[in-house]
Amino acid sequence: MYYLTELVEMIILILNGFSILILLFGVGKAVIDFIKNEAKQDDRFTNVKNNNRIKLYLGSYILLSLEVLIASDIIETILNPSIEDILILAGVVVIRTAISYFLGKEMEQTEQ
Repeated sequence: MYYLTELVEMIILILNGFSILILLFGVGKAVIDFIKNEAKQDDRFTNVKNNNRIKLYLGSYILLSLEVLIASDIIETILNPSIEDILILAGVVVIRTAISYFLGKEMEQTEQ
């Protein structure tokens, strides 16, 4: 049983790290695209349109990162199912879900 608990804790750590990597990768790509966009000598309206695409692209990475973190939190709560942990998980899921929802809405508006 001890080895199983250790394995699950390792999986949680890997998922958290993976979530951070997803976020950093998306931010890195967005920074590179932003710099390329600003280096062009396009008119302002084209730059704004391209920046909105970059924001949309970054938003998709943020959403994916949040979903991986939620999965990690669910696994962690299954491992330690105390009332306090369940309430903390519920709060975290509600907050992250709200962020995901509003980020998704913003992405839809940007696409249109």
